[in-house]
Amino acid sequence: MSRHLEEADAVSMFTDFLNSHPATFERTHSPGHFTGSAWLVSADGARVLLMHHRKLDRWLQPGGHADGDADLARVALREAQEETGVVDLRVEGDIFDIDRHRIPARGDEAEHWHYDVRYVARAGADDRFVINEESRALAWRSVAYVAADSSLDSSLRRMAHKWLVRSGLSV
Repeated sequence: MSRHLEEADAVSMFTDFLNSHPATFERTHSPGHFTGSAWLVSADGARVLLMHHRKLDRWLQPGGHADGDADLARVALREAQEETGVVDLRVEGDIFDIDRHRIPARGDEAEHWHYDVRYVARAGADDRFVINEESRALAWRSVAYVAADSSLDSSLRRMAHKWLVRSGLSV
């Protein structure tokens, strides 16, 4: 994360949250909790797999709750595999992105914060996916398309821009 000086305030906020309470990796921590997600790229790095989230009704990257696991890279990999069915995924490098976002109240669950820590996960040669109950759809999209599509979540576009720069791909 030190490569992205513009994210220093966010890194500080995440660090403060981490040190605020021992239960920050538990979804029962009502103010908020850590989640892990994957910027899931194709073997050649030119495409990213997005899911149309059933509960939030938006296109997002795969990810989910830590549920007590402080190894958020492992959480991101587990969630990517569970939510996409893509086999032979591997996490590359350290933290790729962080994002704090509000989760709206739903049912008996109060509104709360997700402190999402994101890692790059790369698919192997077999990038076939399987839709599960958490998504309405899954789709491979070119990273350049995601970067340019203003209808998508701003954090997806930010990750797409980061990936294009990191990979040396053109926008």
